Amino acid sequence: MRKILFVASLLVLASCGSSKNVKSTDANVDLALKYASSITAKDLGNHLFIYSSDEYEGRNTGEPGQKKAVEYLKNFYVKEGIASPLGGDNYFQEVPASYLNRFSRGRNLKDSENVLAYIKGTEKPDEIVVISAHLDHVGKNNKGEIYNGADDDGSGTVAILEIAEAFKKAAEAGHGPKRSILFLHVTGEEKGLLGSRYYTENPTFPIANTVTDLNIDMIGRTDERHKGDPNYVYLIGSDKLSTELHNISEAMNKKYTNIQLDYKYNDDNDPNRFYYRSDHYNFAQYDVPIIFYFNGTHEDYHGIGDTPDKINYEMLEKRTRLVFHTAWEVANMDKRIVADKAEKKEEKKEKSE
Repeated sequence: MRKILFVASLLVLASCGSSKNVKSTDANVDLALKYASSITAKDLGNHLFIYSSDEYEGRNTGEPGQKKAVEYLKNFYVKEGIASPLGGDNYFQEVPASYLNRFSRGRNLKDSENVLAYIKGTEKPDEIVVISAHLDHVGKNNKGEIYNGADDDGSGTVAILEIAEAFKKAAEAGHGPKRSILFLHVTGEEKGLLGSRYYTENPTFPIANTVTDLNIDMIGRTDERHKGDPNYVYLIGSDKLSTELHNISEAMNKKYTNIQLDYKYNDDNDPNRFYYRSDHYNFAQYDVPIIFYFNGTHEDYHGIGDTPDKINYEMLEKRTRLVFHTAWEVANMDKRIVADKAEKKEEKKEKSE
């Protein structure tokens, strides 16, 4: 009897020890999947129904509604304990009216601001992964009707908030990214990509240290081409400067999200010229590898019908998670991704000279 009790007690101790070991290690846990699960359709919707409400008056650059929008973003980052790279409680990079009036043809006459927040890298803090979206929209029409801009670009804006929260949860658990992540909300996109242009001309972190820009502009709706199957996203620019970034993007989608990656608008001869029409382009001009995530235009594009009730929140969740997984991989790689096509372009230029 004593022998049986002794053996039983050993088994209990072994079981307890084994359980303790499992709880103390994340070796068998896919950390990217774990933290991506915090990005939910519900949370995205909660943000978007506020951010694209009438209260924000269409978020026209420099107008009162846009000022409310930047305060909403700042308050989110303060609440989440996500720091500003500008120091203290200053999350705003001021974009002066004199700069804005230079594509918008003098029609603005008011200051605006980009909103910046970041999580410092644990091993390579000087290398920066930028995740960007524009915070502005086009305001009201002459009848006083509000262009809410839920898809354009409320969807990209709230996607960044959820991605930031996921990275913050990881950092708090001791799994912070190796490289720093900059969450960049830019103003004046609708005036001619002015906020992102101002940032790249006056960067908080050196452009040479910027590893990539993952830019999100409209990922909440479905265009006519995909009416029968909304499980898609257009990717633009992923292979234009870095073969490696393109391959990472493909691999992350295959592993985690299984979205149809549509490259229709990535064609150099695309008559819509979308590659040149969102904020990633200002980074690409400095040979920073980029990806532009986009759902295509629809009947409510730049119209009063672009409201939060028309968003496909299941797809907004999946597309947001794809951006997160790509950012996670790029931020945690041992070596920085190589802009091989930028280097070849420079070699070709030197030879021609």
